[in-house]
Amino acid sequence: MTTFALGLDLFTIISGLAIITMFVALWKAIDYRRSVPAGAVSRTWNVITGLVVFFFLGYLTTPFFVLLTEEVKDLIVAFIFFFGAVYVLISLRLVHRIIQAMKGE
Repeated sequence: MTTFALGLDLFTIISGLAIITMFVALWKAIDYRRSVPAGAVSRTWNVITGLVVFFFLGYLTTPFFVLLTEEVKDLIVAFIFFFGAVYVLISLRLVHRIIQAMKGE
């Protein structure tokens, strides 16, 4: 495997960038919660924030992938993909609700 600066391989560099990015996303999700109105949108935002927490924790496992068995790695990745799909579906529903509210429906 090719190594780069500080002896890090590409997987470690990309994983580190992903962890930092997900941390910023989590921070923003918590910060934006104050501006979300109560009701269905707020409940949905809480679910989205919970999924961001889940993703962040999943991303934190990537530096330890070298210590895990292939089965465990596959299971972690499968859960991240599944909940990623759930996240996209919930986000689309939330955006649709916001559009409806803006249109006055």
